[in-house]
Amino acid sequence: RMESLPEAVLIRILASIPAVELVLVCRLVCCQWKNLVDGAALWILKCQQEGLTRAESDVESWQNFYFLSKKRKNLIKNPCGEEDLEHWGEVENGGDGWKIEELPGDFGKEFPSEEVHKYFVTSYEWCRKAQVIDLRAEGYWEELMDTTQPKIMVRDWYAGRSDAGCLYELCVKLLSENEDVLAEYKSETITIPQENDANWTEISHTFSSYGPGVRFVRFEHGGQDTLFWKGWYGVRVTNSSVTVEP
Repeated sequence: RMESLPEAVLIRILASIPAVELVLVCRLVCCQWKNLVDGAALWILKCQQEGLTRAESDVESWQNFYFLSKKRKNLIKNPCGEEDLEHWGEVENGGDGWKIEELPGDFGKEFPSEEVHKYFVTSYEWCRKAQVIDLRAEGYWEELMDTTQPKIMVRDWYAGRSDAGCLYELCVKLLSENEDVLAEYKSETITIPQENDANWTEISHTFSSYGPGVRFVRFEHGGQDTLFWKGWYGVRVTNSSVTVEP
C-alpha cells in the first residue's frame, strides 16, 4: 500500500512522473501527496535527475525553478531572418526597406556563432520592426509572473559594414493585459562610424523586480545608414532573443 511507504521512497516514485501530472493530478490524491508536490524535496530530486543545477540558497521555489528551466528558450520567433520577415510586425521600411542577407555580407564579418547564417539589414532611412510575445501563450502562468517575477533577459546583436556608418536602437517594453507599459529599456541611439571594424556587438538588458501584471514583452529594434546611400548600407541585426530565466 502506498500510504505505508517511507516518504523518501514515495518521493522517488513521484519523481518519475511528468511534472505537469504531478501538479494537476497527483497533488489532488491526498494530503500527503499534496504536501510532497508542494514541498522542495521532490523538485530538488527532479532537478538533480535532469541535470538542472543551482546553489540551494538561490532558489525560493524549486518547483518554479524546475518549470522555468525546462521552458527556457528564445521567445523571439525567426530571430535571424531564416523565414524572411515572418513573425515581425509593425515593420517600418524606410529607404529601400529591410533586406535579409547571408553572413558575412559585403564588407562584413562572420558572426561569433556558427549557428547563425543570416541577418536583417537596414537602408538609408529608419527601418524598424517589432515582435510582441504573449507570455501566457508561451506557458508562463499569471501567478508565476506576478509572484516569482522571474528575470526576463533581452539580447540583440548588431554590426555595421566597414565602408559605411550607421545608427542602431533597441527598445523593449514589458506590458500589462491592457498593454500599459510596466517597465521599459531603451538603448541610446548607437552610432557606428564609417571606418569601422564591422565586428558584431551584443547588447543586453535584464528586467527584474518589475512588479505584478506583466503579460507581454514588446521587442523593437532598427536603424539606418548615416550616408544616405541607396540600397542596404545601414545597421545589420540578428540573433535577437528574449528568455525568461530560472
